[in-house]
Amino acid sequence: MDELAAASGADPVDFRLRYLSDPRAKAVLEAEAKRAGWTSRPSAQARQQTDIKSGRGVAFVQYDRTEAYVAAVADVEVNPMDGKVRVQRVFIAHDCGLIINPDGLRNQIEGNVIQATSRTLNEEVRFDHSMVTSLLDWTGYPILKFSEVPDVIIEMINRPDQPAVGAGEATNSAIPAAIANAIFDATGIRLRTVPFTPERVKANFS
Repeated sequence: MDELAAASGADPVDFRLRYLSDPRAKAVLEAEAKRAGWTSRPSAQARQQTDIKSGRGVAFVQYDRTEAYVAAVADVEVNPMDGKVRVQRVFIAHDCGLIINPDGLRNQIEGNVIQATSRTLNEEVRFDHSMVTSLLDWTGYPILKFSEVPDVIIEMINRPDQPAVGAGEATNSAIPAAIANAIFDATGIRLRTVPFTPERVKANFS
């Protein structure tokens, strides 16, 4: 969807809203754009003459097509010299129907953002035809450090007239796309293989 928006020179949020008919889907995307202070612009914004390139990306999903609605905006910085991607902030708008436990839901969303960011940037199991070849313990397994955890800003949409649906994994689905779209916005590079390691990012600049 983001690539279609870019190809047509359209703002990524406006482009999605143009083709959404579900009012709850539109509402969560609009709430997300408002909370993130989204400014309309065509993607990508890869015209910065700076050493560190910044961008923001949006993603939307209705989990499992029947569950929670989630929209995400990720703000990233990309260093072309060392290939490192830093996710600075993630904005989430979340509609899972009736909210029964707001604090529990907020904790779940925050955990989803951190876990999905770690998977998107770092986590990878390598294997050959017979066995796992990467390290088999937590000492060597690459995960997000505390110093790398992004700020998470959440907009929870309560719908008391709707049934409560699962919220355990919904946010996970939107994060990789939001980060990938933010990297594209910052650099003009479309990464298609996760995790977005420094090696993979640098390879696209060479």
